[in-house]
Amino acid sequence: MAGGAVVAGGSGGNPLRHGFIRREYLWAFILVTSLFFLWGFAYGLLDVLNKHFQNVLGITKLQSTGLQVAYFGIGYFAFSPVAGEVLKRRGYKTAIIMGLSLYSLGAILFWPVAKFSVNTKNPQAIFGGFVICTAVIACGLATLEVAANSYVSVMPPHNVANFRLQFSQSFNGVASFTGPLIASKYFFSDGNSDNLNNVQWVYLAVSGMGMLVALAFILTKLPEVSEEALQAEAEALAEAHGADTQAAKPFYKQYRAITGFVAQFLYVGAQVTIGSFFLNYTYENAHIADTRGSQLLSYALIIFTVGRFVGTALLSIISAPVLLCIYAVACALLSLLIGSLHGMSGVVCLMLVMFFESIMYPCIFVLGTSGLGRHTRRAAALLVMGVSGGAVFPPIQGAIADKFSTRTSYYLVVPCFVYIALWAVYIWNQDGRRFGVPATSDIEREVEAAAGGAIPPAAVGALGYEPKAEEERYESKDIYEQVEKA
Repeated sequence: MAGGAVVAGGSGGNPLRHGFIRREYLWAFILVTSLFFLWGFAYGLLDVLNKHFQNVLGITKLQSTGLQVAYFGIGYFAFSPVAGEVLKRRGYKTAIIMGLSLYSLGAILFWPVAKFSVNTKNPQAIFGGFVICTAVIACGLATLEVAANSYVSVMPPHNVANFRLQFSQSFNGVASFTGPLIASKYFFSDGNSDNLNNVQWVYLAVSGMGMLVALAFILTKLPEVSEEALQAEAEALAEAHGADTQAAKPFYKQYRAITGFVAQFLYVGAQVTIGSFFLNYTYENAHIADTRGSQLLSYALIIFTVGRFVGTALLSIISAPVLLCIYAVACALLSLLIGSLHGMSGVVCLMLVMFFESIMYPCIFVLGTSGLGRHTRRAAALLVMGVSGGAVFPPIQGAIADKFSTRTSYYLVVPCFVYIALWAVYIWNQDGRRFGVPATSDIEREVEAAAGGAIPPAAVGALGYEPKAEEERYESKDIYEQVEKA
């Protein structure tokens, strides 16, 4: 574990059996997990809207990627640093409420734009209005991702951070396939395949859902996790390994987070590329109608969700870098097949690649932000900023698809997965080349050894360590009382 990074994983057994969240954080965890459903639903609708706008407004594949540019470019690339500063200065609760407010505002603005689309003579202007609405929603979602991913990651105990975030992200997957299922019924159904009437009602419901969740957060007191506690933990672990305190270095020298940003940028770019032209691929490569293609996209996202839950179970026994590397290699191989195969076999590979994509975002996020102490919240903003890869890759893919074919455009994602596999090996080497996961007691012993027999009070809350009743674990009763109070 070079550099003092905490390897997130299981708790020396099945975390579902031994526990992966402390009781005082349980309600906060449930409430924050609901946010993952919200942005999963919004993202699930985005890919279907891409094709729906092509049909109704007569825009090209390349032009339709303006939605992705607004969503990932304006929302995630431009706004994530702002969200990170709000999080650092005002805390998790304020950042989450701000994110929900922007999310609801952007969703409700879909209503007047869809209203003006009826009998319009300027479809380009209507599409521009939807792009602006999408950008506002994305600013809200970027804020939610910076706060929620970070909060779930830093909740105690830390040794199961990957498991816990993977569990929360699984509900993101549930929402992702719910979106296309609703879209296949309401966007492409008879009487609505050539208009945008139902788009307004779906997004009004989305706005109402966001406002209800915001109200729940306003009425809830969220326990905060201080950067001081994270810093104390990082320094104690670094000292235990006889290494320099990486967390004490300036942020521009946090190579773990910087290389993690690149991995996240490439992963999201690849994921969005695979999803954005799913319906184009099924139609051109297998002659499948859009209604059926939207259903297949929902099934693929169900596979993605199943992959999240399977990945959650695997992370209780396999270290995150090892599993990430295996899945990235599988994605690279399947992407080569997607670009090479014709007919239904290519569609099957396109659906299967989503299974192996499933664990990547949460694993990269936790591995890229672990052990950074006072830099944790800024690192979280940087990793979420990596989501902006979704703005860069779809236009490139759209240009390739227009020039050659949609099938050929899928070769674009192969180098992305190769980098992620290599990055996972780099992190695995940094974290001590573990194939399994560390138990809580392993982390306790490392910190206790560094502290001369007593765990620093500031690190107790961050580790989720519950001191035993025996006072002989400590050098004196005073130390015991300090830890109990912390």
